[in-house]
Amino acid sequence: MPVTYSIDPVEKIIRTTCGSPLTFDQVIGHFRELQQDPVCAGYLDVLLDVSEADALPESGQFGAIIAELAVVRAKAQFGICAIVATRDAMFGMMRMFEVIARPYFLATRVFRDRLQAEAWLTAQRAASHPDP
Repeated sequence: MPVTYSIDPVEKIIRTTCGSPLTFDQVIGHFRELQQDPVCAGYLDVLLDVSEADALPESGQFGAIIAELAVVRAKAQFGICAIVATRDAMFGMMRMFEVIARPYFLATRVFRDRLQAEAWLTAQRAASHPDP
């Protein structure tokens, strides 16, 4: 399946990777799988890597994606979201997603480099979840 994910319940982070070939139905299926996953609960940050995805989302599909995101958010509170998109067209579409999905995350940012995305996510997590 081109959409894979893992949830680290200790670190409270979802790491999702979209590969190829990728279809819109598989993206929607991913959100529905999260809805059913008992580990997908409470507060979770997100690292989304779409670097290997071959299909660009159409702007009209974002509404359905946001609707699925809202359903998942009923059981999981999403915090910080770092998105990795190395190709120009996908980077642009993920910037559009960043704006549309803003109400569902504390902070969202798109990167062309995974290491930069991970560094930003770590810094944001440290700032918003300081150790007592």
